[in-house]
Order: sequence, then structure tokens, then C-alpha cells
Amino acid sequence: MIKLSKRLQTIADRVSAGSRVADIGSDHALLPVYLIQSGQIPSAIAGELNAGPCDAARKQTADAGLTGQISVRQGDGLSVLQPGEADTVTIAGMGGSLMAEILEGGYHSGKLAGVQELVLQPNVGEDIVRRWLVRRGWVLTDEAIIEEDGRIYEVLRAVSVADAEIRNIVVYDLSAVPLQTMDSYVKAGWLYRMGPHLLRKPSGLLMKKWELEHQKLERIRRQVSLSDSPESREKEAALRNEMNQIKEVLACLPTDKPSFN
Repeated sequence: MIKLSKRLQTIADRVSAGSRVADIGSDHALLPVYLIQSGQIPSAIAGELNAGPCDAARKQTADAGLTGQISVRQGDGLSVLQPGEADTVTIAGMGGSLMAEILEGGYHSGKLAGVQELVLQPNVGEDIVRRWLVRRGWVLTDEAIIEEDGRIYEVLRAVSVADAEIRNIVVYDLSAVPLQTMDSYVKAGWLYRMGPHLLRKPSGLLMKKWELEHQKLERIRRQVSLSDSPESREKEAALRNEMNQIKEVLACLPTDKPSFN
């Protein structure tokens, strides 16, 4: 059986047993091959936009002897999927904006019909994905944060349920951000950015991710401060405000505090 990277294994661990999986942007089809080899799922669709990765996925599938269980298809996003073909859709390794565009296209075209579970790993823009999930009636049930090869990733699992609107009120309860100095709108923004489940059970890795973000913003602020233009002053003030909010949120979380050197 193939061995997955830590990132892909985290995704695999959140796929429901027995589900039919559509892995969008499957690259070498490592995830579908592993899920079937491990007995976790019965079948899968591996979708890939470009010919090279699509050929690699076909070779990986053939080498594993799984051509009868994995359908490798070339196409854009969820266009490779027919309504009712999959119970779970996995998408990993792309930006949150593109991921949300793919999901939105699938929503409007009916490709998500019958899909009950999404397991998503955006490289950036996790808040964009979380907002899409809420807007389209999905409930975020689980979040994981991991580090691999010097990069920090978040993995999101969501389900489609009839009472999503009610359940999302609980998921995005503003008390998860224990700050009296922030208004409700700002608090909600940080829930989407940092992750409601991650904030409820904060880890050192979550702290590290946002300390690194704080450091990045400080580098940008220093560059902006070199200009005396009104636009630069306004930008610098916005950066300072965001940095202060990061410090406030992290200072309230019950875990080791960041240094903010």
C-alpha cells in the first residue's frame, strides 16, 4: 500500500468510510489509490485539468491494479463529475479563492447533487472557503492544522445537512473569540480567518501560524512606512490595526503565548 504525506493522510483520515469519493485536482491520484487500498472506500473518481498529471494519475491507478475502481477523468473542476456519482468530494493544494470558484461552479451546475461530505485543504484563503460553506448550506464539522516541510496547512471537513443554518449559528458562536474590545463584525471575521474549531481548541501550531502572519505584516508595514504619501499612511494604519487584532486574539487563547519579537 502506498504511503501518503502527512498532509494527504490528514485529508484521508477525514473521509467517511464506505463513501464514493471524487478527488478534484488529484495529480497522481495518490489519495484515491490509498483510500481504496486501505479498504476505506469502494471507488473513486480522480479529476485533473492538465494532461500531464492526468496521465500520471492513470499510470498510478494502473500500477496499483485499480483501473476498475478509479475513474481518471480530465476536466475543469467538478465538470468531471456527474450528479449522484459521489458521496464525498476532496479538493486539496490550491488557493481558497479557486477552491470556492470550483465549488460554486459545481453548486450551480448541479454537480454537487448527492454529495454529503467535503474534505478541503486550501493552501491560502481558508476564510474564503469557510464563508462559501456557510453561504451554500454546509456545516463545518472538523478542522485540523498540521505542519509539513516547513509549511502550515489547514484541513476542513464539512457536511451537507437540512438544518445547516441553525447548526452554523452554533459553529460560529462569537464567544469563541473571547474579546470584549472587538465588535461582532470583527469577531466574526476572525472566526472565519482562524477557524471556529481551531480557536476552540487552540494549539501551538495555530499560534505559530498567526505569529508568522504577524511578522509578515510587520515587514510589509516597514516597507509602507518608507513612503510619506497619504495612501501609505492609511495602509500603514490598517496594517497596525490588523496586527493589533492578531495579538489580541492570540493573547486570549489558553495555550502558550507568542513572543511577537
